Amino acid sequence: MLADVDATVLSNTRLSSDYNVLGLAAPAVAAAAEPGQFVMVKPGFGDHPLLRRPFSVFEVIEDDAGRVTGLSLLNKRIGVTTRTLFGLEPGAAVRCLGPLGRPFTPAAPPERAWMVAGGVGLAPFHTLAVALRARDVESTLFYGARSAAELFHLDEFRRLGVRLQLATDDGSRGDHGLVTTPLERALRRLAPAAPLRLYACGPTPMMRAVTDLAHAHGRRTEVSLEQVMGCGLGGCYSCVVPVRRAGGVPHFVRSCLDGPVFDGRTVVWDGLGAG
Repeated sequence: MLADVDATVLSNTRLSSDYNVLGLAAPAVAAAAEPGQFVMVKPGFGDHPLLRRPFSVFEVIEDDAGRVTGLSLLNKRIGVTTRTLFGLEPGAAVRCLGPLGRPFTPAAPPERAWMVAGGVGLAPFHTLAVALRARDVESTLFYGARSAAELFHLDEFRRLGVRLQLATDDGSRGDHGLVTTPLERALRRLAPAAPLRLYACGPTPMMRAVTDLAHAHGRRTEVSLEQVMGCGLGGCYSCVVPVRRAGGVPHFVRSCLDGPVFDGRTVVWDGLGAG
């Protein structure tokens, strides 16, 4: 059920000089959220910034009794809103609308689940990992970043039973290079008949590469696109995505309504920005 709430900041965990995890007291939103869905948030109640910004629901927060108390956002300090969110302290006010969008389709045994994340594209995968564990699905996270210092929450994913395959641009941890390097190696080793569901989120070129690589091995990929959104409700048409449906004719859909999760094979990647 969609809710628009005045959330209070529960915590602000700064992971580095640019990344943080912001906990929000928004139980009505969190309790309804499915893996891959997002919220539209805005710090404070003034006109600056004017518009809300979309964030994947990173974690659903529960108390010691298992009651849902809120949600968290994985934030990277880039623009006005993200810089403000980085600096918030517990007790600060944040407008929070959600949950929104089309979620992932969780795998089910005997399928394996492979999640492929680049940078802040890690954001939708914690809730998915929790859902996969509840379904007793064998899961692996292929996670790439610029350096080892920007690989976050590894212990938490291990706690959820997720295997890790890492890659860094500078070679400081895991494979030296792109996250598609360990992914391609794993695809080559996997038996063609082994049931597998792939998920990807991150920069547009990465998601396109993952989709193409998966297709070359006869696999499908669900991608979570990181489109700019003005409203999150389909009214402003700022998040249109070119897709191919039946008949193969490209047309535009709104990512906030038809996504943010898409079958990667339907996305017209040449029509998207570099991301």
